[in-house]
Amino acid sequence: MGDQDGERRSSGRPRQRRTATVREAKALAHPLRLRILRLCAQQELTNKQLADRLGSEPGTIFYHVRQLVDAGFLRQAPVRTGDSGALEKPYRSTGRSWWLDDPLSGEGPEAAFAPIEAFQDELREAGPGSVKTSARFMLHLSPEDVVALDRRILAIIDEYLETEDQRLDQPVHGGIVILHRLAE
Repeated sequence: MGDQDGERRSSGRPRQRRTATVREAKALAHPLRLRILRLCAQQELTNKQLADRLGSEPGTIFYHVRQLVDAGFLRQAPVRTGDSGALEKPYRSTGRSWWLDDPLSGEGPEAAFAPIEAFQDELREAGPGSVKTSARFMLHLSPEDVVALDRRILAIIDEYLETEDQRLDQPVHGGIVILHRLAE
């Protein structure tokens, strides 16, 4: 999947990422907003559809959708007529959040848990049968090793993202890679 301008790379290196703006970082620092982004990456959804899917109040969803729109992570799709004949305003992910480098780093230590919380909720919703692979590990790494490992993992993910549009007929999978320092 290329960026919003359609640029593609296939160099075996991670794609160039940029630092998140303050608005972007704040928008990504909430697990519900991360879930909204994930759902709207799969299909166009309205506030009501998101509220129903996430078990939340429409007003709460509207607030979070506005944060994501204002940060440029969601865009309103063309208005459509729903099943009841009412006009609906669906939203779709712009894909911009994928190309930020460590967007939560300036949001404080608690913000680092937002992606983990969102992932846990997605995993619970999908159920235990949804897990396809897992790997737990423990490594002794210098700060430089951590950066190098992160870049190598991103390069592999980027290889798949670059050709995502060729596999849209396949089931969608989610994942998360977290590297944390173990408590001593």
